[in-house]
Amino acid sequence: LGVPVAPPVRDSEGGTVAVVGGHCYALHPWIDGSHRTGAQLTPAASRHLGSLLGAVHTCLAGVMESATDRTDRLAYEGAYDSAAPADTFALIDELLALARGRTPRDGFDSLAEHRLRERRALLELHAHHRPPPAAEAATGWVHGDFHPLNLLYRGTDPVAIVDWDRLSVQPRAEEAVRAAAIFFVQPSGELDLVKVRAYARAYRLVSGADTAELASAVHRVWWERLNDFWILRWRYQLDDRRADPQFPAVSALAVWWTRRYEEVCEAFAG
Repeated sequence: LGVPVAPPVRDSEGGTVAVVGGHCYALHPWIDGSHRTGAQLTPAASRHLGSLLGAVHTCLAGVMESATDRTDRLAYEGAYDSAAPADTFALIDELLALARGRTPRDGFDSLAEHRLRERRALLELHAHHRPPPAAEAATGWVHGDFHPLNLLYRGTDPVAIVDWDRLSVQPRAEEAVRAAAIFFVQPSGELDLVKVRAYARAYRLVSGADTAELASAVHRVWWERLNDFWILRWRYQLDDRRADPQFPAVSALAVWWTRRYEEVCEAFAG
C-alpha cells in the first residue's frame, strides 16, 4: 500500500511467525537508515511526515477492518478516560516528597520541584477543563508509538516505520498530535508551529480527519501532558534516569502549551 515498513521474512512454508515456548517471534530484514528530529525537517518534509502518518491510519483502517470487533472497540471506548485532577494532585505530592528527600540534591531535583509546584498551580486553575471520554467515531487503528526513533530515513525519504508492538485501536488524531509534540518540540519547550501547521494540514488531507477531530485531540493531549509525570516517575519511583535529558523540554512544553493554547489549536485545526 506504499507505507514504508520492514515486512517479516517468510519461512519455507510461507509463514512469518514462529511460536516458541508460548512466545511469538518474527525475523525482519535490516533497514539502513537514520533518525531525523523535527529540527532537521523542512516545512515540506513536515508535510510529508503528516501525509505519511495519515496514510498509516488510512491503510490500517483497511488492512485491520476484518480484525476489528465492534464489541472490543466499545469495551475500549468505555475504558478510555482522561486523568482525574485528584489523582494527579496526590502524585504531585508524592513526587515532591521524593524530590525534596533526594540526597545529594542536584539541579535536576530543583527543576523537578519547581515544575511540580508550577504544574499543581496550573491544574488548580484549569481543573474544570478536564475533557470528556473520547468519541467512538474518532477512534481507529494506530501505530501506537510514532516518534523520531521509530522512523528511519535514507536521505530525506522515510524508508521504514518500526516498533509496531503498540498497534491498537485508539483515538487516531491523538496519535497525530502526540507525534507532533515529540517531533516539533524545541529545547526551550516551544512547538515549531510553522512546521506543526504544515504537518497537520497534510495529515488531515490524507486521513480525512476534520478540524473538529483535531481540535478535540489537541485538547485531550494537552490535558494528558498537563497531568503526566512519567519522567519523574521513572527517576524517583523506579530509580531510572534514562529519560532525564528529556525533562527540561517536556516539562516546559506543558506550561508553554497552556499559555499558548489557542495558537496551538489553530496550528493543528485551523
